[in-house]
Amino acid sequence: MNPEESPTPPESGDESQSGANAWLSVVEEKVRHLRFGVVQITIHEGKVVQIDSTERTRLEVPGESGRRPRGGGKRTP
Repeated sequence: MNPEESPTPPESGDESQSGANAWLSVVEEKVRHLRFGVVQITIHEGKVVQIDSTERTRLEVPGESGRRPRGGGKRTP
C-alpha cells in the first residue's frame, strides 16, 4: 500500500472541540486499520494540516526464525 493523504477537516480561527475531534477521528481510524506502519501528522502554524499513513507488509521467510541478529555484535565460534 502506498502512502495516502487524507482530506483535512476544515477549521475556523480557533480550534473548536469538534475540529479537534475530527482530526483525532481520522488518526484513530488510520491507526485502527494498520498492522505495521506509520501515521504521520503534519502541523503548520499550530494546526493539523495533513495526515499521512504508510502501511508496511512484512513477509516471513520459511525456515527463518522471527528475529534475526543485528550487526555490530561479536559472533561466538
